[in-house]
Amino acid sequence: MAEEEVKLGSSKPMIATQEEMVEARVPIPYRDQCAHLLIPLNKCRVAEFYLPWKCESERHSYEKCEYELVMERMLQMQKIRELEEKKKAAKLQGKSPIPLIPSTANA
Repeated sequence: MAEEEVKLGSSKPMIATQEEMVEARVPIPYRDQCAHLLIPLNKCRVAEFYLPWKCESERHSYEKCEYELVMERMLQMQKIRELEEKKKAAKLQGKSPIPLIPSTANA
């Protein structure tokens, strides 16, 4: 039986460089594959005094990117869990499980 492998990490490329993120003062927790969308969003927010109805297209693009990253991580975690369950089931098949109801001597 060939073992399946789960590819860790995102399939999205990192577009913004470290220098660009430092220059734009992107906080470290936000330096992910969507940082290239956060930089213009934050510039727009500052220019528009953080008015919620401004910069909607930039915000939508950034939030969609973040959503896709979360969904990708959830799918990866689901695959990892399925592989662990398969390994556990294969391991239990080799051993006889402890019976829940013990057999008696007279049975």
